[in-house]
Amino acid sequence: MTTSPPADAAVPEPRPGPARVLRGAGRAARLVGRRLALLVLLLAVVFTAVEILPGDAAGATADRGAGATELRARRTALGLDRPLASRFWDWMTGLPTGDLGTTARGRPVTDVLAGPFPNTLLLGALALVLALGGALLLGGWATLRPGGRTDRTIDATATAALALPEFVVSVLLLLLLSRWTGWLPAVTLTGPDGRPESWTMLVLPLLALAIPQIGWNTRIVRGALTDQATLPHVKAAVLDGLSRHRVLTHHMLPGALPAVAAGIATSAGMLLGGAVVVETLFNYPGIGAVLADALADRDTPLVAGVVAAAGAAINLLLLLADLARTTALGERR
Repeated sequence: MTTSPPADAAVPEPRPGPARVLRGAGRAARLVGRRLALLVLLLAVVFTAVEILPGDAAGATADRGAGATELRARRTALGLDRPLASRFWDWMTGLPTGDLGTTARGRPVTDVLAGPFPNTLLLGALALVLALGGALLLGGWATLRPGGRTDRTIDATATAALALPEFVVSVLLLLLLSRWTGWLPAVTLTGPDGRPESWTMLVLPLLALAIPQIGWNTRIVRGALTDQATLPHVKAAVLDGLSRHRVLTHHMLPGALPAVAAGIATSAGMLLGGAVVVETLFNYPGIGAVLADALADRDTPLVAGVVAAAGAAINLLLLLADLARTTALGERR
């Protein structure tokens, strides 16, 4: 005589089968394809935008007093007499091998970006970590006191921080922490290795980049945790008498992570965009100055190289966020 297992017996979850693995791989491949297509489209827009600006690289980088004959020869040497589509295709075919072309002044684009881009990545990564930590702290704190004074204060402060552009935050920080108090240096001095001479020179640009993103992500964290609070397993944990902190960290936060990851990945693009302004204000040795000079020179390969490097970093973070979100949604199903 056989007996059936008790109704409350634990049943092991089936392991993911080949079909589920293949679906996951196909989903990841589609995400990668979409991100690559968006990057190619963005680079095509950059090439076109630089092309329609007044002047060209030959005139912007030619010696003072150069005649019409010299300018024509220089345009031919730079390939500016060729169709835009042909130049874009040639540049794109070198991209998979890491060849970003040559600047209008004759230097490889990779050499020009070798020093400034890691500086920008360092600043952006630190700002991203600060934004994530600040948002989790403030969003979690507000969630523990829903509707109270703390919740309302954090919400109003986050909204104000989100609404302020980076250059406004930069000016306020310069006035408060440099000019009025003298606590921090107003500009960045570069050492022989091309990096800031002191860590204190990172603080102001770091805060200027991170503060608006802390506001943005605090609202995302607060909203995601509020959605989690209405789920049955969270209500059950509250009825079981668990502390508010444990309910927050063990039952609400894991479910909110996909939304938080998407917000942080979006912040990466905002940070790299804001870095151009912040680096210029604080004389930080990053890609901001490189991009400004490249636009002044109408240097399409250099502008596109900056966008390609920044776009690759942003798309990688967006891809990781997409994979985290789709994986979490797949597990819930």
